[in-house]
This record gives sequence, C-alpha cells and structure tokens, in this order.
Amino acid sequence: MQSSRIAPQKYSVSELTGLIQTSLENAFPSVLVEGELSNCRPSSTGHLYFSLKDPGAKIDAVMFKNRISSLNFEPRDGMLLRVRGRISVYPQRGNYQLICEGMELAGTGDILAMLEKRKQALAAEGLFDRERKKPVPRFPETVGVVSSPTGAAVQDILNILRRRTEGIRVIIFPAPVQGADAAPIIARRIEQANQWRLADVLIVGRGGGSLEDLLPFSEEVVVRAIADSEIPVVSAVGHEIDNTLSDLAADLRAPTPSAAAELVSSQRREVLGTIEFLTREMANHIRSRIERARLLVKPFRLEDLELRFRAILQPVLVRLDDAKEFLIKTLQDRVAGFRRRLELIRLGLETGSPLAVLERGFSMVVNETRGAPVRRAADARPGDRLCIRPLEGRITAVTEAVTNGK
Repeated sequence: MQSSRIAPQKYSVSELTGLIQTSLENAFPSVLVEGELSNCRPSSTGHLYFSLKDPGAKIDAVMFKNRISSLNFEPRDGMLLRVRGRISVYPQRGNYQLICEGMELAGTGDILAMLEKRKQALAAEGLFDRERKKPVPRFPETVGVVSSPTGAAVQDILNILRRRTEGIRVIIFPAPVQGADAAPIIARRIEQANQWRLADVLIVGRGGGSLEDLLPFSEEVVVRAIADSEIPVVSAVGHEIDNTLSDLAADLRAPTPSAAAELVSSQRREVLGTIEFLTREMANHIRSRIERARLLVKPFRLEDLELRFRAILQPVLVRLDDAKEFLIKTLQDRVAGFRRRLELIRLGLETGSPLAVLERGFSMVVNETRGAPVRRAADARPGDRLCIRPLEGRITAVTEAVTNGK
C-alpha cells in the first residue's frame, strides 16, 4: 500500500516573514509587559533602544522620540519597568520587537538592588573613603593595563600613550572583562602587579556594555583588590554614563579608557611649552623686579643723597634762623624795656634824693639839743643848738628867737 504525502506549501522568505508579521502584530496589538531594563542605548536620533528581561527570557524594544518626552524619569539599566506597547516584526532582520508606547516604574531591578546593598556594605568598611585615595603620578615610567588584550579599550589606551608620551612602558595584564570568571582574574592581576611592583599606575577597565557586562567590575573581590592596591589605580569602565563600584574604590575615575590614558600621561610638547612659558614669565618678572629695585635705589646715590639731605635740611635751617632772629629781637626788646624801667627808677630815685634838694640850694637843719630834724619853727626854742647841713660842709648855730606861723 502506497502512502500519499501532501507537499508543504512553498513560501518565499518575504512571504513567510509577512505571514509571521501579520500573525504576531494582529495577535498582540496591545500588550503590557513587566521586566528588567537592560542594555539601554539612546540613539543620536533621539530614539531609545533597550531590552526587557526576566530570569528566563529577553525581548528587544524601542521607544520612539515622540513618546520619550512624556516620561517623568530617566530610564537606566536595572530598573524594573512596566511597558505598554505592541509587537512588531522587522522583516529585514527577521526578528521581532516591542514598540513601546509608554512605560512606568514597577520597582528597582534585582541587579541594582544587589549593587546598592553591596555598595553600602563596602562603604561602611571605609573602602570608598577619600582618605584612602593615593595621588596618581603625572609622569609615570610604566603604566599597567588590566583588561582584555584583544579589546578595543586596550588599543585606544596604547594609541593615546604612544602619541602623547614617547618612551613610556606599558604592561598588559590580560584578563577577561565579562562573564563569571572575569572578577577573580581581574583581582588576581591587580594583586600580581602589586606583588612585583610592575607599574607606577594601573588602569583597570574595559569598553562600554550592558549592566550585566560590567558586573565583574562591581564584584566584591575586584573592589577589594583595587582598594588594597599600593599602586594608584585609575578606573576606566564603560562609557561616561556607566558607573561601577570599582569607580568608587579607585584612586581616580576616568569616564572612558581613552580618558584614562590621557589622565596618566602628559604631552611632552605641552609640558616643554609650559616650562618655556613659565621660564619667560619668570625672567620677565625678575627683570621687572630688578628694574623697580634700581629705580628705588637710584635716589640713594651719594650725590642724590646730598641733594635730598639739603632739600630736607634747608627748610629746617631757615626755620632755625628765623627762630634765632626772633629770639634775639625778643631778648633785645626785653633788655631795652628793662633799661627804660631802670632809667625811670633812677630818675625817680634821683628826683626824690635829699642831695637833689640840697643841690637846688636847700639845707637840712637838725636840732642838736633835741636830736631831731627841724621841720617847723616850733621844733626849735631859743637857745637850742642847731646844725645846718648844706650840700657841702656843716654849719653850727644857736637859736635866738622862734617865730611861729608862715
């Protein structure tokens, strides 16, 4: 007995994809999906591409620019979201995605919650304290790089170091940068660099990736290795918006691996140019100070000092001469005044002197009998012996008669 088979209908790829597209889009015109946000990638056009996942599956999604403006929060990896939208098939790639019409927070994602708990525990131990930070040398001779040797991050670091600083030595410490085995190997490489003191500064990092890809750099073993490193560590994990616990433990955080290479190196030309500029500035400053000092000292030359001294002394001498002349004139006036007073006194004395009276022809009469001057006729009696004293000589007489009255 011969069995009959029905031949399957033949479809072109476009026809089959079109049927799948119609079936899915018609079957799921509106869905509400809850999951953890992952691999969030804003595009240059303003659209937001991301994935939603749970422990068993993952679905790609996109939210167009006109819908993003309605959000009241900034989507970040690890957030637990509730997304409303529709299923769409992209025929050119043969995959499906969720076209997001709106989203809201459904809680904190498990990864972020775990990282926050770990962050708080390590911070309580003081692993992130500023006092633990070591200065990064500006001119290191050897730079160690802990990363994947085949990754683009290492190539960027090498290119920048080669261009900016000639003769600098770079040691690559190979380590996987994602996956379950990455964290212990990264920590071991950091410990080896310190054990043998193989570098002056270490760059620990990788290029960008999803939150899950960057998890090794938030593992406790890596954070502790960075915090315990005696060699200064620069953390350069992902892009500028990415954050890991290694950033907090490192002595310096760089937004990208390329930026880390720039931070640990200095352009020799720039440094030499700066030195030349500072040399010129210093020389100009010294010349200016010398010229200023010369101008300040110039007035103190011997001939200038004599002129300045004379200029200072001349007014004093003039004042001294004026004071001397004033004093002499005052003393002369006082002496002349005293002389006039003495002359008046002398004239007064001479005028009141008895001798002056005698010079005018008068004589003084003394009653020798009574021993008293004769001022009135009654002061003498007949028979009294009188002594008459003219200006010169002496006359003795005897009173014969006394007549009273004028």
